[in-house]
This record gives sequence, structure tokens and C-alpha cells, in this order.
Amino acid sequence: MKTYAEAAKTHKGKVLFSHSGISEGIQERLAEFMGVTQADLPVLRIIMPAEMKKFQMPGKVSELTVESLGTYVQDVIDGKVKPFLKSEKPVDNTGKPVTVVVGENFEEIVKDTNKDVLVKYYAPWCGHCKKLTPVWDELGEFYKDNENIVIAKFDATANEAEGVEIRGYPTLIFYPKDNKAGVDYSGERELQNFKDWLAENSPVLKNAGGDGHGDEL
Repeated sequence: MKTYAEAAKTHKGKVLFSHSGISEGIQERLAEFMGVTQADLPVLRIIMPAEMKKFQMPGKVSELTVESLGTYVQDVIDGKVKPFLKSEKPVDNTGKPVTVVVGENFEEIVKDTNKDVLVKYYAPWCGHCKKLTPVWDELGEFYKDNENIVIAKFDATANEAEGVEIRGYPTLIFYPKDNKAGVDYSGERELQNFKDWLAENSPVLKNAGGDGHGDEL
């Protein structure tokens, strides 16, 4: 803390220096937002409020110097550092009708230009998300034999992806093979609604010459 306090004085005005725990009230919520766990401590992170971007200084905090911290702060300000994105550990999706996407493999799965990917961004505590779960599982089961149609889910409380800002749960976004910017889905949420919508909007299904309905479950 002595080095950190000295750095705060030396680099005053560049950023606001502060410190926090992770287990009490607002500190716990801040830690969740920043993606900090007990195992990470001690760790140094920067948040830029205007865009809500977070940055994690590499290396051990014990090796921190006033100079190195100042250099890192300036690099963040100058846009030379990539933002820190929260991520759970990837899981084995083999044989799963609904693909679990995390921050770490978001680009690999969702941005695959050979596949159409429909993603449910959810929060574990969200009632509407829980209500949608059985329908989503059925939808995944329906398309599980089509390797180029991916029905996926992304816990947006524990993971982040560059360019993705989720403001409500569940948020459903379709990433067709030819438009990885994504298309919002705002229709009804029954199984047939999703099937009909994909039949009309999925390049994979259109190119295959089918409607994607096949045999009903």
C-alpha cells in the first residue's frame, strides 16, 4: 500500500486512486462487476466510466513501482491497452444441444463465419430467463444435428465479450454467418416462433433449401 499511496500522489489528476475489499455491501457488487474474486487478490484494475471499460494491470502487485504504475495508467489513457473482459472457464460442449459460450471462447464460437449462431444472454437469477430455459433446450435439441446452426447461452453476469453490451435479461441476438454484427430477436418466445423465425432468417437453412422444421419434437 505504501507504493500505491506514493503513486497516487505522484500521478494525481490522471485517474482517481482508491482501494476496496470484495465482501461487504457495495464492495461485493463492485467486485462482481470488475470480475474480481478472492483468488485474484491483490489485483490492480482501472475502470473508465464513460465506456464502462475495465483494465487489469499485468504482473504481481507486490512488484509494483511508482513508475510502472504511472506508465500503465498513461497507456490506458492513450488507448494502448486492451480492456479486461470477465470470463468463466470454457466447458466441453460435445454432445450438448445448447452450446455454453463464455467470454474466452466468444469469438471462436459466435463469430464463426461458417455457422449461424443464436445466443441467449441471461442472468442466473432472472425469472424470465428461467422461464425460457425449457424452450431454449428444446430449440437446441431440434437443431443439434445441424452442425452449422448453433443454439447458445451466455451468462452475462460472469462473462463479457468485446462489443457486447447487455442491458436487460434475457437478450437474444442472432449472429448469421454473413452478419457477425448480430441481429436482435424481439419476437414471441415459444418454440414454434423461434423455428419460424430461423427458417426465414438463417442463411444456413436457406442455403440448404429447407425450412428447418423437419420432424416435430
